[in-house]
Amino acid sequence: MPPNIDNHRVGENNTPLFGSACLRELLILDPDSIGIHTLANIKSARKRARQADKTRLLKMGQRSRMRTHIKAVIAAVEKGDKDAAAAAYKAAVPVIDAMIGKGIVNKNKAARHKSRLNKMVKALAA
Repeated sequence: MPPNIDNHRVGENNTPLFGSACLRELLILDPDSIGIHTLANIKSARKRARQADKTRLLKMGQRSRMRTHIKAVIAAVEKGDKDAAAAAYKAAVPVIDAMIGKGIVNKNKAARHKSRLNKMVKALAA
């Protein structure tokens, strides 16, 4: 394994890699040079491992985006700003719903998140 890349996918200066630009860089590089080591010996299995890693990287960013929106609502509620909380909730709901269609989160988990966030926002308004 190269010395400046560890198992947590960091760049040259030990900063986390994310975003589509970093994903493009990872896809251009040789899998062994970025720390992707598979046990697959068959060509189709190696390809499937590459595809799985690419999907994992994409889903990681999407999951992070959803969590960021959820945290924004919680932060606004903790501040006590009901207008900001309502706006953050309104922005978070479409993101959470989009993650259902992309297979990032189960529909029941998404409903639970939305319900709990809505409950927080409504309790703040009361």
